[in-house]
Amino acid sequence: MTSDVIRFIHNDKIIEIKDSDPNETVLNYVREKYKKTGTKEGCAEGGCGACTIVVGTLNKNNIDYEAINSCIAFLPMINGKQLILVEDLAKDSKSLHPVQEAMYNFHGSQCGFCTPGFVMSLFAMFKNNYIYDDETIKDSISGNLCRCTGYNPIIKAAKSLNGKNKSDKFFKNKNLTINLLKRINNDNYNIDNNKRKFFSPKNISDLKKILKQYPNSDILNGGTDLSLRVTKERNNLNSIIYLGSIKELKYIKQNERFIEVGASTPLIKFEGIVKKFYPDFYKILKRYGSVQIRNVATISGNIATASPIGDTLPILLSLNANIVISDHKGNKIMPLNGFFINYRKTILKKGQFIKSVQIPFSKNNIFKAYKVSKRIDDDISSICGSFNINIKKNIIKEIFIAYGGMSATPKRALNCEKALLNNDFSKESFILAQKSLEKDFSPIDDVRASANYRKEIAKNLLLKCFLEIKNNKKIEING
Repeated sequence: MTSDVIRFIHNDKIIEIKDSDPNETVLNYVREKYKKTGTKEGCAEGGCGACTIVVGTLNKNNIDYEAINSCIAFLPMINGKQLILVEDLAKDSKSLHPVQEAMYNFHGSQCGFCTPGFVMSLFAMFKNNYIYDDETIKDSISGNLCRCTGYNPIIKAAKSLNGKNKSDKFFKNKNLTINLLKRINNDNYNIDNNKRKFFSPKNISDLKKILKQYPNSDILNGGTDLSLRVTKERNNLNSIIYLGSIKELKYIKQNERFIEVGASTPLIKFEGIVKKFYPDFYKILKRYGSVQIRNVATISGNIATASPIGDTLPILLSLNANIVISDHKGNKIMPLNGFFINYRKTILKKGQFIKSVQIPFSKNNIFKAYKVSKRIDDDISSICGSFNINIKKNIIKEIFIAYGGMSATPKRALNCEKALLNNDFSKESFILAQKSLEKDFSPIDDVRASANYRKEIAKNLLLKCFLEIKNNKKIEING
């Protein structure tokens, strides 16, 4: 069955919206149509957190509470979910939610503009965790910027939540919410409004049919990149196919050879799995973006976007990842190396989509990855370097090196690899190999870094990789 009505839960009621604009963001809807103005617009690109809301997503017989950036979430993306705004937290006009009370008691609000976003990020943390330590708190608010530099009171407020009674109104009404979510979570969802189309298929079979009929559609997962064409460039997306409702694409499988990650699996679900195998991959993911971003962003989306500064891309290249490409004819597996052909251009054809990513295990290899950016959290890379090395009897038997931010595409450093392969694992070998990087890359100057800076940093990261492996010790300046 297919519906053209958006349905979501708000304040224990099913809300229905007909004839919606597929390009309207959740932020604009709640402020302009719903008249709930606690949620603010700061950056319109998912970078400041002033627009943070929480969506409740049905997970079997439970609810996952996810903080997201409403400024880059299109309204149809909350179809089948629970919408929670800052105005909804308090039980009534006389009693604050524990998170709001903590912010009040510890003077966490200064000018107040960013405060609703902080409250919603802490609310999601409060619902999803039982212990609120420094790491959990700082990760939870890493995507929220305070213009008044008031982070210390906010962190103290968050710590005070330890031991608080978690039985808020959302806990008490949980069964009711689950039943309501089950009532609205079954239909395919399609919009056709003033020549703008939005498709939200529930299965791969329907996805392939839609893609065959509308091959020029934009494929949407988290929208962390695609949405900016509307919010920043002021363009219209005339046909959107949303993959976020396809359960068949939300999975992580593991066998003896690789981890396979479905196209709609959010990074936040993947990061806990990959940590066991590639700790540096996990660390890059924690810096990839805020919780709000990682709740919706996907590896497949990062690949399809083909940005030269996509953080997962050099990592996947150095790990020799494969991608599964699908269309109405079937599936084919191909190496990621060779997928990128020019700036934001790939070999993906109309009517095709990335079904999954296969990340091989390298049990005998040593893996290192580094991200350099102007700030530690929630920032775009100036350069990202990744290294996958097999060493036997101090001889480099295998080596795969990839960089992002050094060219029009993320790519392998083939000349550098050749310079190191079958040579001694020594400082001298790596210093000589640094020169080969100049054959591999001719970076440009831009707002994030100069070409010379990028060249020097790329060389330094190569040497850092050697020193960390040689001394079996991390070299960190932000520890």
